[in-house]
Amino acid sequence: MAVLAPAIYRFYFSLKQMTTDSNTLTDARLIVAACLALIASILPLNAQINTQQVMNIGRNALYFEDYLLSIQYFNQVVKAKPYLAEPYFYRSIAKLELEDYKGAEEDCSLAIERNPFIVDAYQVRGIARQTLRDLRGAIADYEVGLRHMPEHKVFLMNKAVCEQELKEYGKADTTYATLLRIYPKYENAYLGRAQLRLAQGDTIQAVADVDHCIELSRNLSSAFVIRAEISMKYHKDFALALKDMDEAIKLEPNYAGYFINRAYMKYNLDDYFGAMADYDYAVSLDPTNVTAHFNRGLMRTEVSENNKAIEDFSYVLRSEPDNFLARYNRALLYYKTGQYRQAIADYDLVLERYPNFEAGLFARSECKRKIGDMAGGERDYNRSRDLQKQKKRITEATDAGEEEATEQVESESAVMNKFHTLLTVETDNSVKAKYENKTRGRIQDNNVKIDPEPMFFLSYYIKEDKLRDNTNYIKEVTDLNASRLLPFTLGLSNVPVRLFEDEIQKHFNSIDYYNGVLAAGRQHRSVDFFARAMDFIMVKNPAQAIADFTRAIEASPKFALAFMGRSYARYQQLQLDTQATPADNRPTTGTTAKPGGEGMLMEKKTNYTINEIIADLNHVLELSPRNVYAMFNKGNAYIIIKNYTEAITCYTEAIDIKPDFGEAYYNRGLMYLRMGNKERGVADLSKAGELGILPSYNVLKRMSR
Repeated sequence: MAVLAPAIYRFYFSLKQMTTDSNTLTDARLIVAACLALIASILPLNAQINTQQVMNIGRNALYFEDYLLSIQYFNQVVKAKPYLAEPYFYRSIAKLELEDYKGAEEDCSLAIERNPFIVDAYQVRGIARQTLRDLRGAIADYEVGLRHMPEHKVFLMNKAVCEQELKEYGKADTTYATLLRIYPKYENAYLGRAQLRLAQGDTIQAVADVDHCIELSRNLSSAFVIRAEISMKYHKDFALALKDMDEAIKLEPNYAGYFINRAYMKYNLDDYFGAMADYDYAVSLDPTNVTAHFNRGLMRTEVSENNKAIEDFSYVLRSEPDNFLARYNRALLYYKTGQYRQAIADYDLVLERYPNFEAGLFARSECKRKIGDMAGGERDYNRSRDLQKQKKRITEATDAGEEEATEQVESESAVMNKFHTLLTVETDNSVKAKYENKTRGRIQDNNVKIDPEPMFFLSYYIKEDKLRDNTNYIKEVTDLNASRLLPFTLGLSNVPVRLFEDEIQKHFNSIDYYNGVLAAGRQHRSVDFFARAMDFIMVKNPAQAIADFTRAIEASPKFALAFMGRSYARYQQLQLDTQATPADNRPTTGTTAKPGGEGMLMEKKTNYTINEIIADLNHVLELSPRNVYAMFNKGNAYIIIKNYTEAITCYTEAIDIKPDFGEAYYNRGLMYLRMGNKERGVADLSKAGELGILPSYNVLKRMSR
């Protein structure tokens, strides 16, 4: 209005200057008055609509875990209407997910200043404060939340964790007791209380709580890890610890730390081959894991694989140049392999840090003699012998009751004792504060934790997966890329990629470009609508994408990729329409959702949208009968409306065309299991695992119980 109103006034005064006729002037005034009234009524409404639209798109991006993109949208709302609480709150969630805890805390505070009744804001701020180690502040937030919602599971759990970290064990015990009285089958509460028992030194009750947690759910890897650590650290029962670590690895097969710790257990059970295999696998999972390289280097030293051991220790030192354990071990190996000058260089650095380390001095003296430096070798040898004599005198004096032992000599002796010690990984199994994010989820079946592999979609960003063949080929994509009519190279994937700020801005710029192109008076090309639709998909605006894909289809009815793009945009929009977000953020204690007309309306809308999606995919298959990805997506659409028989048919047709289609085997296996056909389900999951779909093994493990 600040831009348009002066123009209206200029129009009014120009009319006044043009005529002095009273009737004409009256008409002009009436015109201006009407224009001003129109501006007064329309502009605020448009601002409100636009702000709400930007908020919705920001929440869309948040739902799809594009946090940087969502922050940009919420920034726009904050700039337009800084008095609103919601954009600050939603922006705080995005910052929390991006581990900007200070920013999340500040945004929550701004949201609470504007509306102190957004209960979730206290939860998010509490988590941010807890992570920033402001435990008192976090507890204060959780207590505010509990005043509004006294039986809130997450508030109680997070408060208990804070009290435990403050060593207020009595208060933590009381909070856990309250939590378990209200939720007696909440497995995480037993896991949290088990760690409280360990902090209090009560391993018996800790094991009892972990056992109860596992009885309630055998799908928590951290429960098995905690029990394994209790067996290993407190009872030295490596065999029992190994059984639990095996269970944890079956549930979480991609965490290198579990394999490192299992290797340590196998080593203590004299299973050197098994330990080495676990270290190798840990390195393959996480090539940058220093502990895995260090331990493997020690084991390779024991079996005289000296050059390979040197490679491992060299990697450790490239990552941690001050790791004297690795440097000393590499020096020993250099000596063994006749690389005396390299050994001396390593000993020099070790002895610079530990000048009274007699074993290091003796070893360096031998290396110097090997290269002909007899004088240097003699000096090191004499210094080493003097230190040994000094240590002997200290030991004798200590035995005689004197307190003359020097801290320096003792500490360096302790360092020496650690040089050949295998390391374990400190697995962080503490029950951390968590946030029940109501703006995220999946629509297939919110009560089912095992999700099918998601739909494939057209994208400019393809995430590489070394375990899978992700060269998803569609002839139409190759042809369109060859035409060079798109601003970016198009691909196909079912793995979302989070965009960085500069990438997001590129797509906003591209949208602006196509806005200009499509606003021109010349005949519009279908590919321009398609290109702008792809940009809208990239910035999580499916509604606009649907509109542009439709225009592209209207211009070119045989544009198969436009049908495919529109089907996925409709699926995205359905996800957003069915997410369980509250109408407002005011506390609603003591209320439960009841089925009613709104639920039936949503079900009808879902069925209608799924039919639209399937119709689009059928068009794709008419135009491109061997498009296995359209067939796969059609199967996923049938899953949403629980038509598992048709879903299986779709996956089978896709597999017939592409026999190595791991995602189709996985989803078909899940559908067989849902229909009670365990034999076929297990066979499909086994094949899917073979083809690189790792969650298959997790499901197979569950089905074996």
